[in-house]
Amino acid sequence: MPTPSGPFTGRTIDGLARDLREGRTTSTALVQLALDAIAELDPLLNAFVTVDAAGARAAARRADDELAGGTDRGPLHGVPVGVKDLIMVAGLPATMGSRHFAGHVAVADAACVARLRQAGAVVIGKTNTHEFAYGPTGDRSAAGPSRNPWEPARMSGGSSGGSAVAVAAGMVPLALGTDTGGSVRIPAALCGVAGFKPAYGAIPVDGVFPLAQTFDTVGLLAGHEQDCLIAYRTLVEAWVRTDGRPARVAWLDPAGVFACDPQVARTVRQAVEAGTGPLEELAFPAKDADELRETFTAIQSSETAAVHADRLAEAPELFDPEVLERVRGAAELPGWRYVRAMRARPRLAESVGALFERHDVLALPTVPLTAPFLGQRATELDGGPVAVRAALLALTSMWNVVGFPALSVPAGTVYGLPVGLQLVCRPGWEHLLFETAALGRARHGSPPAG
Repeated sequence: MPTPSGPFTGRTIDGLARDLREGRTTSTALVQLALDAIAELDPLLNAFVTVDAAGARAAARRADDELAGGTDRGPLHGVPVGVKDLIMVAGLPATMGSRHFAGHVAVADAACVARLRQAGAVVIGKTNTHEFAYGPTGDRSAAGPSRNPWEPARMSGGSSGGSAVAVAAGMVPLALGTDTGGSVRIPAALCGVAGFKPAYGAIPVDGVFPLAQTFDTVGLLAGHEQDCLIAYRTLVEAWVRTDGRPARVAWLDPAGVFACDPQVARTVRQAVEAGTGPLEELAFPAKDADELRETFTAIQSSETAAVHADRLAEAPELFDPEVLERVRGAAELPGWRYVRAMRARPRLAESVGALFERHDVLALPTVPLTAPFLGQRATELDGGPVAVRAALLALTSMWNVVGFPALSVPAGTVYGLPVGLQLVCRPGWEHLLFETAALGRARHGSPPAG
């Protein structure tokens, strides 16, 4: 079926900002467009779990009054935004996708939401999340699965699936998500939007319900990577640029990490080389890839088990059955594995950092396959059987272990479904990710929409 197309499809934050300041629209009008699109599209796609129509309209009126009175808070002023239901918004429900928190209402804004409001953004509502963000598929939530706009029988990806769907379907131009092992980049790739995971700690996680707190990162989803950049610069305390020299980009062969659909790898590589020209190919050391997977699993499992120990003991029946099975498995992990994994992280970061000795940006697929069907838990990749969850996380989670920034941008389609290009750099070089993505877009002859 055709991809649902809401009013913000193909529109950028820069374009919306110009329209607001030049009198072609108002924040009140933009919010109404968003509310109408949600009413029309969300019954099918299930991107939102809470819509704050009254609060959004009131915030939009304030934004319009401020602009009329000469107060301009920046490019997000008056722009409607969705917020993942793991992130607190004062006065709105925060269910974390779980029956454990049915009826729970946040008493204060998360730090990232407070910064968005200070920048004049208008919160439309809360977006669907995989229960407690503990899953990359996006189809296990007390509110039901979020559905891929390209084919609603397929996964959105997770855990920030609702945010990706809301942007991909044009309901909002920007949404917040969280990324612990790929939870922004995976749904961005499967739904055909841009998703940015900053360096660990770049955006405060105060007021964000934890999954694994030494990995958890607030991230951004938008239709265009430059919109992610605009929002990121709003949310961080400082933005550092270098001398403007072109990025040295290398292709990181995904086969050294995990099985990858050859058509996905080919399509993604062609997309990046359209902007950069032929790339030198790097191989990921197999030993490091295996150890990074083990380290990620040990740390995420241990920290998740600690978060949910009381809920697991007191009300296990309130978990989704699949999530309950995972939490129980996490609780059985011996403590020595967590200690060993934490000790391994600095050495792994140094080893992975060596890949950047002659290059600034590494390019690889975000996800090695296209969107699986809802509920699908096994598939084939490159001629062999793989678990869907492992495949979705395979090329993203290692960057959470080492804390490096990573950007996923649309790279075309395979089998009629979107695939993502992932660009990774060392902390402090984030601007090169966006410049590399923009170069590829310009070489394709498709400048940003207005």
